[in-house]
Amino acid sequence: MKTLILAGGKGTRLWPLSRELMPKQFIKIFNSSSLFQKTLERALVFSKPEEIFVVANREYKFRIIDDMKDLNIEIPKENVYLEPRARSTLPAIFWVLKTNSGKFAILPSDHFVEVNESYRNAFRAAEKLSENFLVTFGIKPTRPHTGYGYIKPGKGLGNGFIVDEFKEKPDLRKAEEFFKSGYLWNSGMFFFDSKIFIEEVKKLVPEIFDAFETHESIEEVYDKIPEMSVDYGILEKSNKVAVVPMDARWSDLGSFDSLYEISAKDEFGNAAIGEKPVSINSKNNLVVGQKLIATIGVEKLIIVDTEDALLVSRMGESEKVREIYKTLSARNDRRVVVHRTAFRPWGSYTVLEEGERYKIKRITIRPGKRLSLQRHYHRSEHWVVVKGTARVYYDGRETILRPGESTFIPAGVLHRLENPGKVDLEVIETQIGEYLEEDDIERIEDDYGRE
Repeated sequence: MKTLILAGGKGTRLWPLSRELMPKQFIKIFNSSSLFQKTLERALVFSKPEEIFVVANREYKFRIIDDMKDLNIEIPKENVYLEPRARSTLPAIFWVLKTNSGKFAILPSDHFVEVNESYRNAFRAAEKLSENFLVTFGIKPTRPHTGYGYIKPGKGLGNGFIVDEFKEKPDLRKAEEFFKSGYLWNSGMFFFDSKIFIEEVKKLVPEIFDAFETHESIEEVYDKIPEMSVDYGILEKSNKVAVVPMDARWSDLGSFDSLYEISAKDEFGNAAIGEKPVSINSKNNLVVGQKLIATIGVEKLIIVDTEDALLVSRMGESEKVREIYKTLSARNDRRVVVHRTAFRPWGSYTVLEEGERYKIKRITIRPGKRLSLQRHYHRSEHWVVVKGTARVYYDGRETILRPGESTFIPAGVLHRLENPGKVDLEVIETQIGEYLEEDDIERIEDDYGRE
């Protein structure tokens, strides 16, 4: 059995905890593990590392690599498919299954799923059904829920059912009706035989099939094809779709309300992620943050504190976070894209302070890593080493800096910063100039293939 992990997603529904360049599947909120890492571990239940495939946006390449390294899991480089732009799940799945034949478990990387005996049995049943059907998994509901899509089971197939109908997210009255009538939650997990899946795409969505049949680059293919989910494009139209019920804890974590539902709670119903808050006469709240947060006399609140943004919402209203995201996007606000701390293949940087003509960063470079050989045209940089040892390349010269030592890089000068040591290198960088954005960079040489 092969496994395809879908690792796309823009990080809009858990803002400000998630951002476009750090979506929820890569945030380490589950005992210092990310949802992507949890999905990798679930993939290993049935697949060997060489049988695991990942498809994701190109921007997430190094997040994927780092998460695999943390787990000491290595899948072949050719098994990681990097999309030039987001086109939803149908093109992502088709790209991988078109070039790799076999039976595939398909797992979204941004869901919470409990691995129990029902989970294992469901995938074994789906593997058998996939000889004749495209298989989806339906979670047995624990209550009426308006935030999930539903599946109506039809004729029995032993360990599964023909899918009678897919239902969009309902209102409460409809959700109660579905719950009583034995409908299942649509889990977003699938099991496909590549041959059957490709045949159905050719029949039902020929524009996508034909686009991949050309000899054009993947960039040109993705320019042509529409954005389309596998549910809408194939499963809702095909007459070869089956569902296997699964009785396991599951959530698509589509909102902070969903995150609260699966989180451990104290005797007052309060849940916390990050530093433990101090709560007085407060109950049924979700508090997320890395600093001490104190609450007094509040109920059913969601409080999410990050370095550069604070969200406060009533419980039950957090799905409207997407409206905040749209508002900030319309303003071109960078806080929907990246945190103050941004991760790079060589380490990370944190913006400590910024003004009209200056920006101060803390740069952390991992042992043995280095930045690209580069120059900036609109800013100069002053570096002060606070931890570790720095090797600095500057205008054709090389020097070693230790804690307390510094150097100045004028605008237009070719330079590079490297950590030759065994511990993290930390540098305080002060940028000064009329333009301080990240795109003021000309890379001459880069270890990570960036332009």
